[in-house]
Formats: sequence, structure tokens, C-alpha cells
Amino acid sequence: MLQDNIRSLRKARGLSQEEVAQRLHITRQTLSKWENGLSVPDAQLLLKLAEILEVSVAQLLEGSTETNEEEQDTVAEQLERLNLLLAERNRRSRRIWRIVAGVLIGAAVVTMLLLLLSVIAFRSFTTDSTVSGGEEVVVAGDDLPSYE
Repeated sequence: MLQDNIRSLRKARGLSQEEVAQRLHITRQTLSKWENGLSVPDAQLLLKLAEILEVSVAQLLEGSTETNEEEQDTVAEQLERLNLLLAERNRRSRRIWRIVAGVLIGAAVVTMLLLLLSVIAFRSFTTDSTVSGGEEVVVAGDDLPSYE
């Protein structure tokens, strides 16, 4: 309902998406999302949009021409419901990004630990024995006395 009203009122006023978006200080894509029902404007932008389209917020939300107390309550309820839906969507989005960040940080820590372990193992291997001319010479036993 809101999406159709935004589109039809904008076209009836002879305004392009770009013109309305500039006046609202948003991107054209944001307005397009509103017109396609993929998102909704917050209360402040809804008020500005109604002003630009020269209609009341009630007309924008419901397409009605009369405003009375009942309609204002309905508009307030719809705005509250829309804001709650957007808040829930934002919470889910933040939760997903936190999980992604946690996984990436975990992967980085594991990678660094594996790299550190491989360096330690390599150092241990190179200090325990040295290969020279095809023979293995034990470095750790060099300072032992010889019994010849």
C-alpha cells in the first residue's frame, strides 16, 4: 500500500525518483526500495516525503483523503509497526555481521597459531640435526666427551 502510494503520488506530481531522492537527501536506490516494498522510510523521512508529495502522512500510508482521529491512530500504529520491523531487521543484520567477524577473527587466530607451530617445529628440526654432505651430524652431541 505505502509503496504504491509513493510511486503513484510521485508520478502524479511529475517527479522522478532522482528528484525526490535529492530533496530527501537519500539515494535514488533507497527510494526505489521503498517503491518496491523492500524497505520503508523511517518516521522523519516519511514526514518529509509527505511534504514533498504534498499529501498528509495518512494519505501516503493509506491513500485516504480525510484525516480524523481514528486515522491518525491508525497511522501512528502503522508507523510504530514499520519501525519495529526495521529495528528487528537491523538487529538481525548486526547479529549476522558479528558472527561473520567472529568467524574471520577465529580463522585468523587459528592461522597464526598454525604458522607459529610450524616455525617452532622448523626451528626445532634445524637445531637438532644438520645435514652436511649427505651425512646427518647430531649437534646436541658435539660437546659430549669422546672415549677413544
